[in-house]
Amino acid sequence: MTTLFSPLELRDVHLRNRIGVSPMCQYSSDDGFANDWHLVHLGGFAVGGAALVMTEATAVSPEGRISPHDLGIWDDAHVAMLARIAGFVHEQGAIAGMQLAHAGRKASTKRPWEGSGAVAIADGGWADVVAPSALPFAPDYPEPAELDVGGIERLVKANRAAAGRALDAGFRVLELHAAHGYLVHEFLSPLSNARTDLYGGPFENRVRFCIETVDAVRSIWPERYPLLVRISATDWMAGGWDLEESVELARILRNHGVDAIDCSSGGLAHAAKLVVGPGYQVPFSERIRRDAGIATAAVGLITDAEQADEIIAAGKADLVLLGRELLRQPHWPLLAAHRLGVPGPWPPQYLRARLR
Repeated sequence: MTTLFSPLELRDVHLRNRIGVSPMCQYSSDDGFANDWHLVHLGGFAVGGAALVMTEATAVSPEGRISPHDLGIWDDAHVAMLARIAGFVHEQGAIAGMQLAHAGRKASTKRPWEGSGAVAIADGGWADVVAPSALPFAPDYPEPAELDVGGIERLVKANRAAAGRALDAGFRVLELHAAHGYLVHEFLSPLSNARTDLYGGPFENRVRFCIETVDAVRSIWPERYPLLVRISATDWMAGGWDLEESVELARILRNHGVDAIDCSSGGLAHAAKLVVGPGYQVPFSERIRRDAGIATAAVGLITDAEQADEIIAAGKADLVLLGRELLRQPHWPLLAAHRLGVPGPWPPQYLRARLR
């Protein structure tokens, strides 16, 4: 039986267990550069036994940042420190992954601990916020400019270039962020995409930007390394993107070189009412895995070892990605292994503290 601590092979990448670090924004960069905070933050999860350590949403262009303090990968100069981080993660036996992102209409906004809404130009915000349509996320958010076809093409190329830099930095897993109301998700959902050209309207048009971006990334990302896509499986709103469309998109992406779907939800509609509880997004992962025939990652209020193990053992996901629980307990995988009665991936420096 497959369990939480069984290995997972994705193309030529070997994951030592089924526990990954969900991308979590740190809002701690200056001009997109990683620094010692990111090294310690991400490195600690590798020491703590996670198999896959994902960066936060890493912007493929300056205007694609959520806040002025987001991590970036739009400049060759960003590579050096990211390479140091990836190298440290790999030295601990984990795999370093990067999430490529563009915030779309949710860009140029404040860090969570500084409030919400748009950042003024005088405070480091920017005017060139873009989206599929000129529809703001909320009243206090920037009003975006509608992307023209040339702008769409430039962003597809920006993702390809960013993937090349991630490769140069030594990352072995790449994820495209197509969830949580950011740019790719904005194209997918009828609630944020009012276009009437080839990128709007029916399903096959709304998924076009996502597929073109995947194809561009895959054209430079090596065959030996896996590519994931994070989606919001539902907008939790009538008339929005839904699970049926998510299954169909996953089938298409499987045929375009995507190896797994990271199954989250929501984030697009300010008024959406999510039904939240332990493992509340796992059914999305289970359905997409079964009906689209593709590997999935489950996320969302996964907090204890038995819960995570059951998700894997029951075939509801191939990987569990933890977020807040790992902020609370960076060594959660080691504690989970002890609770499940299996050997944990203890670093030799910590063996004296190993639980028995």
